[in-house]
Amino acid sequence: MTAASRSDSIGGGARLTDGPADKVRRLVLAMAPQPPAELSDEHRLVEDLGFDSLRLMELTVVLERAFALPRYRPEELVGVRRVDAVIALVSGTLAAAEQVGEVNG
Repeated sequence: MTAASRSDSIGGGARLTDGPADKVRRLVLAMAPQPPAELSDEHRLVEDLGFDSLRLMELTVVLERAFALPRYRPEELVGVRRVDAVIALVSGTLAAAEQVGEVNG
């Protein structure tokens, strides 16, 4: 099964939209060493999806590039252990950047 066809299986087979959460899920699923048939937000990155420390660093870089985010500091990544935490991290960073843009714009 390819990463593209796996991405269609997120959320019980529902088609994805292009929201940030769905994009994060697609990227996590595409990079997962042990991708599940269906990805849930409760999947743990290491225990369930097979990420190791190097693969987690690669995922971080991919997310930073995909969303044009500033580089995350290691202390910002502590505790990010599940898919929902990755979504929260990216969504929070995007929201903060949007607020700064509104203040500066």
